[in-house]
Amino acid sequence: MTALAPAPRRATHAHPHRLTFGHILRSETIKVLTLRSTWWSLGLTAAMSLSISFLLALASNDNGGMFSPVMILVAPIQFTMLVAGIFGAIVITGEYSTGMIRSTLTAEPRRGAVVLAKALVISLVMAVTTVLTYVVAALITAPLVSGGLDWSEPASSLLPLLFGVASMVAFTLIGLGFGFLIRNGAGAIAATVGVLFVLPIVMSLFTLAGERWAWISESVAYLPSNAATTLTTAGATDLSGAAIALIAWAVVPLTLGWATLRLRDA
Repeated sequence: MTALAPAPRRATHAHPHRLTFGHILRSETIKVLTLRSTWWSLGLTAAMSLSISFLLALASNDNGGMFSPVMILVAPIQFTMLVAGIFGAIVITGEYSTGMIRSTLTAEPRRGAVVLAKALVISLVMAVTTVLTYVVAALITAPLVSGGLDWSEPASSLLPLLFGVASMVAFTLIGLGFGFLIRNGAGAIAATVGVLFVLPIVMSLFTLAGERWAWISESVAYLPSNAATTLTTAGATDLSGAAIALIAWAVVPLTLGWATLRLRDA
């Protein structure tokens, strides 16, 4: 009678594979760049910005330089901010609508890392798009604007452009924050458009309501769109309040969205 061979011992130490943050960034980059909605959003942002800058340059040329060269480049932000915010919202709400968010959180249970990676990726994508748009817009409008940008004074040239890039990133993060918070495409887009476009109009109406409501009309300066206008104005000096306001508008919705992701099942 032959003796039975002893059963092989099971491993007593598990070696779970955990994604590094670099791998999460790569995964989020692939997801964002393979979405058709991403390219539609970026293309629309660039097309609107270039068209508005070109028309402003034509108008400035016909009226003796009524717009400064830097204003011609950054003025389209007041319109493209909506596309940037919507882009940030649909990046995440699309995952909720398809159920891909469950796969994402299964692969990486650290929800804060997921939020941070997605925020970094879409911020970089929007920043690069805005920089390239400014470069092309400057080349297109240079023959129509006398003098061109005076790079010797950064406060009137480079600084407004950098704040323009930062503003577009902030608008994108506002949309992303509402996307994580609301988890519904239509709801997140409505909230984003409400904050960026509708709320400034409503609050401005209180200028007609008398001194009792003056604090509301004065608060308009700290809304994201108005803060961006202040930051991108050539030669502006007191920028700290507008900068803090814009950062807060980007961070608060994103923080609330992260808290919601931690507390609620996907």
